[in-house]
Amino acid sequence: MIRAMYTAATGMVGQQTNIDTIANNMANVSTTGFKKSRVHFQDLLYETLKAPGGQTSAGTNIPEGIQIGHGVRPASVAKLYTPGSLVQTGNQYDVAIEGEGFFEIELPDGSQAYTRDGSFKHSSDGRLVTADGYPLAGGISVPDDAQSVTIGSDGVVSARLAGSSTTTQLGTLELVRFPNPAGLDASLGRNLVLETDASGTPLPGEPGVDGNGTIAQGFLEKSNVQTVEEIIGMIIAQRAYEASSKVIQTSDDMLQVANNIRR
Repeated sequence: MIRAMYTAATGMVGQQTNIDTIANNMANVSTTGFKKSRVHFQDLLYETLKAPGGQTSAGTNIPEGIQIGHGVRPASVAKLYTPGSLVQTGNQYDVAIEGEGFFEIELPDGSQAYTRDGSFKHSSDGRLVTADGYPLAGGISVPDDAQSVTIGSDGVVSARLAGSSTTTQLGTLELVRFPNPAGLDASLGRNLVLETDASGTPLPGEPGVDGNGTIAQGFLEKSNVQTVEEIIGMIIAQRAYEASSKVIQTSDDMLQVANNIRR
């Protein structure tokens, strides 16, 4: 009975982690480029009272044995990099990635971060920057006298300058892919992720080449969170939490009965 209490407690802790993850998904349902997370669980060690395959007599083996589990634990919280739907904004500096890839961002300390959020702004020095002012890698600068900016599906950035009837090519937006994007570090927040040993080395390339997605100007990628799915997951997690708490209550009632037995 005591073991049942501790086992059920691991279930409650695990489902609390599940609810926390779902809450974060729901909170970011409107966050541009956000990727939802899912909790993966593992069962804990088993106490073997009778080993499967053990001999009961010469030439006779136990077919199943007796193994009692000790509960569950969260094994990982993985981000799912399925594409989100695109919404048209009409802003010439808004870009979305159709397919795989990330934009590379330069952080103030000189390191690199990566994002699927293409809601860029035009800074005072002509660079494309994030909402926090972090510049897009690649050194593309838009002149102040640019009348319009065009970003092709292949990432080529062109601008029509004042007094000119032709466009001038300013550079090319590159994308970065990772062998294992689920291994990226999202602890920085701000719609940015960081490279880790688990993610693998970044693989830069042009849009539409070597598995990279293409660029859609005037669009933004919405979060891939499906509200209905998250609500269903929340209900399931809540019921599992309640069931585990009921196991604790039942074990407590059984223990109380055992303590009240009179000789």
